[in-house]
Amino acid sequence: MRALVVYAHPNPESYTAAVRDVVTAGLEAAGAEMRLIDLYAEGFSPAMALPEYAAHFDTTKNRAPVETHAEALLWCDTLIFVYPTWWYGLPAMLKGWLDRVMLPGVAFHLPEQGDIKPGLTHIKRLGVFTSCGASRWLNWYIGQPGRRTLLRGVGLLCAKRLKTCYAIHYCMDTSTPDTRARHLARVESRLARFLA
Repeated sequence: MRALVVYAHPNPESYTAAVRDVVTAGLEAAGAEMRLIDLYAEGFSPAMALPEYAAHFDTTKNRAPVETHAEALLWCDTLIFVYPTWWYGLPAMLKGWLDRVMLPGVAFHLPEQGDIKPGLTHIKRLGVFTSCGASRWLNWYIGQPGRRTLLRGVGLLCAKRLKTCYAIHYCMDTSTPDTRARHLARVESRLARFLA
């Protein structure tokens, strides 16, 4: 198993970092080869500059600004996102990563006509581990845009029989040590089933 963990949180001591640590420990225990991309720690720029935009559809040039990230995406068979849900969706840092790294010729292929064709069919597992200030009901009412973007949008580009895992801690703003500990245990058990 080759696992790529894409982690997005600006505070290295955040609860999201604790979730990341449970995920990486579970991957190590499962014997996975693992790469961790810590977007904030590496100073990843989520904004696509004009020259990058101009070369977006040129598959001979488009991955040059994000070569190591594109290579990691093509290397893995398991892709895991760990991040906080802000405004019901992905933090700008993670959305920018999708914009800049999920490129034509990497994540998908453009046919002469019709819909895009999947380019990540080597990815057989897709996991999402997040937290949210809102309740389960409110998140559902808004439409869970982060979950939909990753599990449906990215998932559509992956293997046909994609195995998915999703774990979210709702009401994070009013969480307690007990709810946070229970969620970490939930992450650990769901990850173990996901990797089995």
